[in-house]
Amino acid sequence: MRKIIALLFTLFITTGIVNAESITKTIVSTGANKSSVSVSVKDINTGNTVYSLNSKTPMIPASTLKLITTSASVDTLGSDFKYVTTLYKSTNNDLYLKLSGDPLLSSSDLSQLVASAKLKNIEPKTFYIDDKVFDCVEWGEGWQWDDEMNPLMPKFSAYNLDKNLLKIEINPTSDKRPAVISVKPFYPLTFINLLTTDSTVPTNVKFEKNNDIASNLINVSGTVAKLHTVMMPVTNPKMNFSLRLESAIRNKKLEYFAPFKNAKLPEKNVYVVDFVEHEIEPIISGILKNSNNLYAETLFKTAGAVFSGSVGSRETSLDMLNNYLSKIGVNSEDIKVVDGSGVSKNNLVTTDFMSDFLVMKSKDDNFDSFKTMLPTSGEGTLKDRMLYFKNNLYAKTGTLSDTSSIAGYITSRRGKVYAFDIMIHDAKTSPSDKKFIEEQILRNIYVNY
Repeated sequence: MRKIIALLFTLFITTGIVNAESITKTIVSTGANKSSVSVSVKDINTGNTVYSLNSKTPMIPASTLKLITTSASVDTLGSDFKYVTTLYKSTNNDLYLKLSGDPLLSSSDLSQLVASAKLKNIEPKTFYIDDKVFDCVEWGEGWQWDDEMNPLMPKFSAYNLDKNLLKIEINPTSDKRPAVISVKPFYPLTFINLLTTDSTVPTNVKFEKNNDIASNLINVSGTVAKLHTVMMPVTNPKMNFSLRLESAIRNKKLEYFAPFKNAKLPEKNVYVVDFVEHEIEPIISGILKNSNNLYAETLFKTAGAVFSGSVGSRETSLDMLNNYLSKIGVNSEDIKVVDGSGVSKNNLVTTDFMSDFLVMKSKDDNFDSFKTMLPTSGEGTLKDRMLYFKNNLYAKTGTLSDTSSIAGYITSRRGKVYAFDIMIHDAKTSPSDKKFIEEQILRNIYVNY
């Protein structure tokens, strides 16, 4: 009997070695520099490591960091949390708009609030905005200045509105003539229009900020053959918010013509005129399935504000995160987190830490709900990827220049569930090659473990 047990143990150990060698060979066969690849795979039932490569080396997690920051934020806020934007009236006939930083707030919501004031025949002497929910920092630490026009990385603040994006429409005219550029809705941008209408070639439009002259000056060059639409982040969310609020006041014919002022909502002698609210669920889904950076940063700051009982900031958010990691028993000594989205290259995480976190997350009572909020093959950021693993893979992806990552859960062909994290940081490997390496590693886990 002892010989049989010893034989089975030997076979188990041998199989594990063979499987590990198989993954390593897979990585080497892609031509990638092995030192640029970090992998950690753990059995979620035991927490035991079944494969690791450079797993203790801190690397840039990119958007896989959202797994950690979003989990901490939801734990702090609660799954039933709602963003509420409220319009109040004071006994002095002033209006106070208390902002929550709601990332789903829209211009139509502002119109609803103003319409309610008009319906109640309020003619305010002064219109105050309480923006004290967050600090005044509108971008994450280490965000790249050359991403300022990237619609995936808009500024975030208490003044979030319409996802802080503008629609730029480019209309062709006649061949060899300048195209027409318009901003919808109105926002004070100035374009140096070098665009030409040319129906004989594909549309090719290039936008470049001209910050050395003015922050709102943009060079637009290239050719346009048909109507072309581009989404662009607003340069000043507060100004954009004021413009949209002014527009709502004019459209609803509310009698107010003075500037808006900033003031904290008084604790007494104010009454609710109306409010708009949005639930947290679509925000979480937008973060995990589609990697929305505005949602992630706003949720992180909101959780910091609630945790501290004060203003949401990077500092209060990080205090909230560290408290959460300590509570669930994950050692965070070897990581560095500076934002809520993973956009910053100053973030550093080990794959060993991430897989540990995912194992601990699997013990949560709401684990099944959390797992299925991650995209599976054919969904969200995995829309055109990993189709081989449909319903056996739930994972968050991350991409920055020179960096690609993926972390989550995979069910092997034998029915075992593993937490995994793969990070690749290699300037010489193309983004598509990095993603190919990730898929080959996951295929190996699926087939051999």
